[in-house]
Amino acid sequence: MEARAAKVLVVDDEPNILKTIGICFNSIGYETRLFSKPQDVLEIVRREQFDLAFVDLKMAPLDGLELMEEIKKYSPETTVIIITAHGSIDSAIEAVKKGAYHYLQKPFDFKELQLFAQKAWEHHKLKQEVKDLRDQLAETQGSGEIITRNREMIAQLDLAARVAESTITVLIEGESGTGKELFAYFIHQRSPRLQRPFVKVNCAALPEQLLESELFGHVRGAFTGAVKDRQGRFEFADGGTIFLDEVADLSLGIQAKLLRVLQGKEFERLGESEPRRVDVRVIAATNRNLEEAMKEGAFRDDLFYRLNAVRIKLLPLRERLEDLPLLIQHFIKKFGKEAPIQLSPEAMKALRAYRWSGNVRELENVMERAVLLAKNGIIELSHLPEEIRSALERPAGELSLEEMEKLHIKKVLQRAKDYDEAAQILGIDPATLWRKRKKFSL
Repeated sequence: MEARAAKVLVVDDEPNILKTIGICFNSIGYETRLFSKPQDVLEIVRREQFDLAFVDLKMAPLDGLELMEEIKKYSPETTVIIITAHGSIDSAIEAVKKGAYHYLQKPFDFKELQLFAQKAWEHHKLKQEVKDLRDQLAETQGSGEIITRNREMIAQLDLAARVAESTITVLIEGESGTGKELFAYFIHQRSPRLQRPFVKVNCAALPEQLLESELFGHVRGAFTGAVKDRQGRFEFADGGTIFLDEVADLSLGIQAKLLRVLQGKEFERLGESEPRRVDVRVIAATNRNLEEAMKEGAFRDDLFYRLNAVRIKLLPLRERLEDLPLLIQHFIKKFGKEAPIQLSPEAMKALRAYRWSGNVRELENVMERAVLLAKNGIIELSHLPEEIRSALERPAGELSLEEMEKLHIKKVLQRAKDYDEAAQILGIDPATLWRKRKKFSL
């Protein structure tokens, strides 16, 4: 099927600029509508949907920011680009913060404009593809839905979708409960390995010998209790994807064996000298900083660089609070299937005030409990755990002593040239700093 042309709206009160953009876009096959008066656009955007909108920042009676809000109101999927002069860069950056894709600075040449427009169109198509994929995932995965409107999380979803069809190794970083396994499954579902196994291994759940057997299998007599040959997870995942969660907890010995699988696609069962070949796509995840683990000698440099071919970083829930209402409604719908359930204003206020150290997984558990307790169809403040109710007692903006300590250490780490200097600034020894970084996931 032939790809459709981009449908583009251009609004600029300078006739020469407008004409140039129109000629440029028509030359690359875009379906373009040109307007010199922003007020004329208001009726159009109520009736028509556009893929891209190029909007001049300085116009009257509506400026670019106001017009962008109108466009987004009726067509939130439209990718908006702000056109700005040099003296208005700060306002253009503000527009990006409010939802514009990017800004285009005047003056620009014909070729630059073409390339910019093509890049914006590719971004728009990819954004739509990711949205479609999320919709498909909702149908096939049930509660395994990746729900977000956060720009950074959407960018990470974009990246996951782009690398899915390859065999490249992916490293997913994020605190516990942020959805690392969901992202790994998202990649598997989008890959040519879809019909083959998706195998999960928690590297922190088993002691070293049992984990080695779990990953690579063993032969009879390999160790006490090995009464028969056993296939490992890598063999079981042959042709598919293996998800190694908490990979930072692997011992150095198992790290060496994992490196061999990544480099040569072969391994040996425990107690066996005959190599076995396997075709497995590896996705690893960690809630720790592997670069720090390397410096401490706890993680192999060569394995890190193999795993880190593509890195996806997931935000904690407290840094994507715009997703909180969406997730709350999702879990209410998931757990309250028998009857409609509402959330009281006080309960919502407490949920917003809470820090969510356990992220989306903690929110899911809290909402499951609240829905069970909401016998009258309304989740009240009393249906929430005590630690969440107490979040309301803290004045807005006030941090606990522990939160203040974490924030201060984070600021010092950003400013210091290395960890020794950071420890010196903080007045503590490097070992204490290491423990505090581990505690706060810094």
